[in-house]
Amino acid sequence: MVRDATADDLAAVMNVLDGANLAVEANTVSRRIENDMVLVAGDGRRPLGALVAIPRPNGAHVEAIAVRRRRRNQGIGTALVEGAAARWGRLTATFDPPVREFYDSLSFDVESRGERYWGERV
Repeated sequence: MVRDATADDLAAVMNVLDGANLAVEANTVSRRIENDMVLVAGDGRRPLGALVAIPRPNGAHVEAIAVRRRRRNQGIGTALVEGAAARWGRLTATFDPPVREFYDSLSFDVESRGERYWGERV
């Protein structure tokens, strides 16, 4: 189940992001939640994954996406990206080489930009 995050989800979202070693400040995530730019996916008890986005004029940029370590490879990240695409349309993301396969599998057009990658899904 993918839904918009609420202020009550902030601690759980931060836990998921921290568990994936993603450096996003809590106040940034809080602002994104207020602006309906954070999605969570869960089992009804707690968020198992989170996606934080930045609004763009013609879509959104994925600032961070993470899934609890024990719940990876179960379609949660895919559900978050699909939910983001349904809400915001065009998505972009900047990411490190180890997650390129994830973005490739979700039909992002990917290009190398130095040591990182940039992807777009229309």
